[in-house]
Formats: sequence, C-alpha cells, structure tokens
Amino acid sequence: MKISLNWLKKYVDIKIPNDELVRLIGARLVEVEGVIDETHKYDNIYIVRVEKAEKIPETHLTLCQINDGESELIQVVCGAPNVREGMLAAWIKPGAIVPASVKEDAPFVIGKRKMLGKYDSNGMLAAADELDLGEDHDGIVEIDPKMAKPGDLLANVFELNDLILEIENKSLTHRPDCFGMIGFAREVAGILNEKFEYNDEKNELSKNDDKRIEIKDENICSRYSAIILEKHGELKKKYLTWEDCVLSKSGMKPINPIVDATNYLMLLTGQPLHAFDYDKFIKVGKTDEPKIIVRLAKKGEKLTLLDEKEVVLTENDIVITSNDVPVALAGAMGGESTMIDENTKNIILESATFSLYNLRKTQMVHGIFSEAITRFTKGQPPYQTLVVAETCAKMLEEGFKVSAVMDEYPKPEKETVVKITTTEINALLGTDYSKSLIVKTLENVGFLINDQNEYLEIIAPVWRTDIHIKEDVIEEVGRLLGYDNIKPTLPMHATAEKNANFELKREIRELLSKFGANEVLTYSFVSEKLLEKVGLNKNNSHKIVNSISPELQYVRQSIVPSLLEKTYLNEKLPVEKFAIFEMNKVYQKDWGFDSEKVPVEKNALGFVVAERKSKETAFYKAKKYVEKLLEDLNIMVEFLPLNNNEALAKPFEPKRAAEIRLKDEPKVLVGVVGEFKNSVRNEFKLAPYLAGFEIDLDLLLEKRSRKKELKFGIKKSEDLTVTTTKTYAETLTEVEKKYPEAKISPLSVYQPEGQEAKNISFRIESF
Repeated sequence: MKISLNWLKKYVDIKIPNDELVRLIGARLVEVEGVIDETHKYDNIYIVRVEKAEKIPETHLTLCQINDGESELIQVVCGAPNVREGMLAAWIKPGAIVPASVKEDAPFVIGKRKMLGKYDSNGMLAAADELDLGEDHDGIVEIDPKMAKPGDLLANVFELNDLILEIENKSLTHRPDCFGMIGFAREVAGILNEKFEYNDEKNELSKNDDKRIEIKDENICSRYSAIILEKHGELKKKYLTWEDCVLSKSGMKPINPIVDATNYLMLLTGQPLHAFDYDKFIKVGKTDEPKIIVRLAKKGEKLTLLDEKEVVLTENDIVITSNDVPVALAGAMGGESTMIDENTKNIILESATFSLYNLRKTQMVHGIFSEAITRFTKGQPPYQTLVVAETCAKMLEEGFKVSAVMDEYPKPEKETVVKITTTEINALLGTDYSKSLIVKTLENVGFLINDQNEYLEIIAPVWRTDIHIKEDVIEEVGRLLGYDNIKPTLPMHATAEKNANFELKREIRELLSKFGANEVLTYSFVSEKLLEKVGLNKNNSHKIVNSISPELQYVRQSIVPSLLEKTYLNEKLPVEKFAIFEMNKVYQKDWGFDSEKVPVEKNALGFVVAERKSKETAFYKAKKYVEKLLEDLNIMVEFLPLNNNEALAKPFEPKRAAEIRLKDEPKVLVGVVGEFKNSVRNEFKLAPYLAGFEIDLDLLLEKRSRKKELKFGIKKSEDLTVTTTKTYAETLTEVEKKYPEAKISPLSVYQPEGQEAKNISFRIESF
C-alpha cells in the first residue's frame, strides 16, 4: 500500500520533520518498507496556454505557440488531436526529465528538436501517460482554468512534489480501517497526540422499502447497499484532476469517471465499490427491474470476469447474481456481462461487506490480488457501506441522478464496551499514566469514554473490529503513547522459574553450534510435493483451510524434509562441508486433537550434515553428532536396527540408518539417524555424502525432568577405581548397575606387567 504524504497532511496537522514522522509511524502503527522521493519528479514542468494552433499540412502535427507566463511565446510541435487554441496544457521544458521515464535506467530528457526538418519544437506538451498520471495517450492533458494560470508549476498546482510511503500490508492485517486514508490519518493524529476530526458528510438519501436485495446467508455478507443511478447528462472527463494525481501516486491509474470515483473513495475510506451496467444487469436476469441475490456459488458454475478470464467457481466463492445468474465474483472482480463501457446509461452502484474467510480462499484459488480483495480480506466493517455509496453518487451527480437507494443489513453490529481502570492499564504497561492522558489518547482516535469514577467505560468506534477485551485497550494506550517511552524497571515480584523447554533448546542450540552446525528456521507449512519427495503420506498431514500460498497447503509432519530443501541451496555454494539444524513443532493426524479440539503438536529437532569429500561414512558422521549431543545432555541411548514403519524413518535408507532408543527404556523411541535414500537424494538433487537425524524433544524434556525430580540438588562428581581380572566391558556393566542414574565416564586402565589383575578407573557424576 502506498500513502501520499501530501494527501495525509490534508487531514493531519503535522509539525515534525518528515523523517521523524516516518520513524513514529514505523514504531507505533505499521512497518514502513520504504520512502519514494518524488519531490523533484516534476521539476521544470509548467502549465501553459496554447495561444496559436496551426495544422501542419499533410501531417497529423500542429504548430503551437504557447504562453508560459513570460512575454515571448514559445513554439512547440504537438501531435495530439485535442490540442487547440485557448486550452491550458502541461509543458515539459527542454532539459527536463519526462516523469514516466524517471524509474528507467536512462531517464528521457526532453530537448529542443527540429521537426520535419524545418520546425523548431521546444520541449513537449504532455499526455497523461508521459506525466505518469494515467494511461491515456490519445491526447495531451488539459488543465482547468479555474485551477491554474500560465507559468504555474504543475507540481505546485496538483501537489506532486511528494513523498510516498510504502506500507507493509501484512503488519496491518488486523486493522482494516487503516487501508483507507481517513483511518490511516486518524491513527497518525493519535500518534502525534492530535485530536482527529473528519467531516463525514451524510447525503441522507431516502432508502426505498422494496426488497430487491436478498442475502442468502448473513455469514457471507453482513451488509449489502446499492444505489441505482440514471443518466441525465454528460459525464465526460475534460480536465486533469487532483483525484487523478492521488490515484496515480497510490499505484492506480485513472480509467474513466465512474471507475475513478469508486477507486478514489476506496483509497479514501477503505470501502471498495463496484459499478454494474444497470441495463445489462436486468437483461442477464431477464427481469423488468434488478433482483440482486448474494449467495455461495454452486459447484461447477462458470463466470467470465472483467479481464476476460473464465473461472470455474467453487462452493466457497461468493457470487452476486442477477435473478440467480452469476454476474460478479463478490469482493474480487466484476463480470464481463455487466461491465461499464462507453454506452452505459444507467448504473447499479454496489457497496457491501463480504466474509474475509471466504474471500481469502477465493483469492488463493483464482489468483486474484486486486486492491478491493486486499481490503476485504482484512475484514472491512459494514458501518460505512451506504454512506460511501452515497458519496460516490454525489461525485457522479453531473451525469447521473439517484433513482433508488437499497440497503440490506440483516443483523446490525453491536458496539463493543470495555470496562477498565487506570490501575489495570498502568499495572500491565509498567507506567504511571494519568487518567486524563489515557482518556485524551483514546478519544483522539475515536473512542468514546464514560468516566464512572471507579472505572472507565470505553466504547470502541465502529471501525475498530479488533477491540474486544481489556488487553486490547491497554495495547492501544501503550502503542499510541509509544512503547519506547515506557521506562524499563525491574519486577518487584520474585523471578519466575525458568521454562524447561526453552532451557533444553538453549542447551541444544549451544552444543550443536559448538559442534559447528548452523541453526535455520523454515516454514511450518509445506507443499504436497515435498511430502511426496520423502515418502510421507499426505493424508497424515493436516491440510490448511486458508493457505497463504497454493504451494504451502499442509502442516509438516517432520523437520528433516524442510532441511533437505535448504541443503540443496547450500550445496550450490562453494563450501566443503556444513551442518544445519532446526527445532520446531510438528503435527501428524495420527496424534489426534487435544481437549480444545486443536491438533496435537510435538517439538522435534531435525539435523542434516553434508560434505563434498570425506573418508568417514556419512552414517557414522551423523551418529557421532547425535551421540555426543545426547551424552552432553546426560541422556543415555542405544542404536537399534531401523523399523521402516515409523513415519520418521521414511526418508532414511533402512540398511544405513538406526533407531535411537532410551537405554533404560528400550521401547521408547527417541528418533532416527542415518543416511538418506537414493530416491530422496535424487528428488532434491543432493550429493551422495549426506546424513541426518530427527529426534523427539518432548521425550528428552520428559526424561530430563524425571531425572531432576529424582536427583534434585547439586551435581556431584567422584572417581572410582576397581581392581579386577574381568574385562573392561564386564566391569562397566557392574558399575552401571550400582549407579543406575549416574553418568559414567572411563578415566584409565592400568595393568602392572606380569600381573593378571588390572586397575580400571571411572568418573561418576550424579546429583
């Protein structure tokens, strides 16, 4: 999303430097990915009046004499069909850069040219596409004489000397109100501790009582407003407008007066609009008047969209129908059968709210990522559908008059009320904000506050769909006043116990890093193709309903497949050897669901080691890593032949892999270590020397916890020397029986020359 700083300043009194404003927006509202500097994009482009326009015989060219506000006229040759005497136009002066070429490697600098070998042409009179203010190249832009005079800079008249903020959409997913300039400006005002006031003019058009709108399910469409507009005059855009410039700076090109009005209001309010050709609409439905039905699509239904692409609808898609005949994919794109064109006489103006969950699926299935669906998938609230449609009708009144206003709103939303005390707010934030400051901060962004002495009754504004509980209100106070302004203090209560899971991961991270391995972090979501590559059954994976990508439709069962993908990328680098690991959650359908009906999750550690050349077998390399790791964690294990029925075993070669089981509980499987199957290596295009392991971290944590319960205290170390004629292995077995919970390490074996008995020394470590 792009935000024009000049447009923002029309709604907020900004008294701080631009760089400080950008910093505050990034710290307290949304991530600013970048700032596009357009302060010099329109340098040396002037508004001029065409004083003379003479056609050059046998050409399409016109010889123009233009007035740039100076005493002498300037000659320019122009090929536009609409150039005429008396009009105001945009003149790119010789030496200036053509704005449309600014981002090119070699921007085009206009100069003084000799046309047809005899006509001097100084600079050029520019079309909208050359000014980067539209896609029209049929003629030069015309300026309204009421807005400017010859000699004015184009940038000054249309506020084109601007900074454009590039906003990271994902960090605003929970804030649909901020996808419109009004909502964004309100937040900026709150950040700057300024009261925000916006005159939301109500046109107060009277609604009809007829029921020409039918919503089949209020869960897919909470409100549908529509206005019928009848043509009563010409709505032909003649002049370049300030709104055209706003659209262009926001990344949208002007198209025609109707579409431009809907797009402008979407950028202003966040509420998408759509216009149907009224006469085409009723023709499709074979009715005398429109019958609008909002419903789920039927399996196999087809619809040709505005981009001429025919889509096969799914039962999840929401469609707008004319008497049950689909004419639009709701919230995504209109249909070709009811599109606006140059012959359109009457309009149905739609303003509605659709289920964000359905539209997220629609977006992914059909690959539609329009500005409208981007806003709908954030959960646009229904409060402003009708007022925005009325505003649009007002903008189009030169060519259309209102003949009907319809509004179907089955279940109006109730206001959210939160009761909270200043003590609760300060206690959670660690602040000492006064009640008056808290009230002012929240009122600045539209909250209504009733001071009940003992507590504050806070009524969330209708556009704040993310406010539900006390913590939401506390977060608002902390965010608007700045988390960076909260002074860090030590807690007054006793320090909490360490999280055993975090501690285990910390130890593993330190040990594997010490062994030379690098930690990576990969997506928990994987593709069906990845599961197939390693031989895992996709039916044992939970499928994601609203996947973020068609390639990431399943939750992974195992860590190792994700690491193999990264191994391929690392093997392309000029490194002789490397080892990577990841600790994360895994899920399998076989594990079922917990008491809250949430899939059971487990913590796992995956590890892969690769080398270009090595004298050591890959299996033993991986075994050495896991053996040393578990030994340092004081977990005694043994390695047994691989049971290929285990899900973890699927990527591994059975004859060069082993199960890792607890030494004192052989039935308990810790994990699997080994080399990977040739088929797996070939699928990932990996080198032969490759091995790895995956182990169950939850099991390790449980084992360590049991040991700590049995042996809570200070770690003890003692040395034991045994004089015996038995072998070392027999002696070690006897010592292990005597000290079952201890870690036993050999120190030395000494046998005097000529004697049968020997001294075997051990170090015994226990709690």
